Amino acid sequence: MEDVRKLKRYTVIARPDELSEHLKKQIEEELDAHGYISDNFCPEVVFVVGGDGTFIFAVHHVMRTLGIALKDVCFYGIHTGTLGFYTDYRDCDYREFMDTFLAGGLREKSYPLLQARFLDQKHHGINEIRIENAARTQVMDIYINGEYFETFRGTGICVCTQWGSTAYNRSLGGAVMQEGLRFIEMTEISGIHHNKFRSLDAPLILRDDTKLEFKSESFRGALLGCDSYVYPLDDCQSVSVYITNSASVRVLSGRDVSYFDRLKSLF
Repeated sequence: MEDVRKLKRYTVIARPDELSEHLKKQIEEELDAHGYISDNFCPEVVFVVGGDGTFIFAVHHVMRTLGIALKDVCFYGIHTGTLGFYTDYRDCDYREFMDTFLAGGLREKSYPLLQARFLDQKHHGINEIRIENAARTQVMDIYINGEYFETFRGTGICVCTQWGSTAYNRSLGGAVMQEGLRFIEMTEISGIHHNKFRSLDAPLILRDDTKLEFKSESFRGALLGCDSYVYPLDDCQSVSVYITNSASVRVLSGRDVSYFDRLKSLF
């Protein structure tokens, strides 16, 4: 249980629409009245107002723009739309959302973070990390924990966490994983399969301590996608993807919401 009354420095990140901006103003006014301190550069708790995309943006903002270690900040969200996967409350639940925070004693959940390494670069993904090549057929050898698994030919590969299983992975035909399962999933993006070339052509769910490595003689034209951020892979020949042990996303939870209710509300 996280005693949020000890978390005095806060910031609010909101989706740029009228309802979200209105709730942002309400949150700021109420927190200020209760002695909390607005701090846009070194917050201890980040209030997120919007959708799941806003939540992912907020986590990247903390890591990339503010340069804050994720262990030093918690996220607490309210959804201004349908019920999301990263939040327990909708805008119509605002009073309960704020009263629960101000009363303290929220539960803290921790969610894994994907990490990709290539050359001297290191990047993180909350939903997924992708290798995609829209310019030409990407050929790459896939290694699982150092063991050769297969050679893939096609557009690319998507690696996701349980969180990301309902995002791009789902649109690729990947499996949806229930909340609380600490696995990673590898799903093909437009694989080429015929008599000469064939790969697994099915989503593969792996333990959370699995390290994937993708090797190719040429990644020319390929991009590494980490959620909505992309990086060119032209000059590298190997990309490693795995769940990092050095960071996770800390989320404050105020009530129990059935994972299957979330699924039904969205799909």
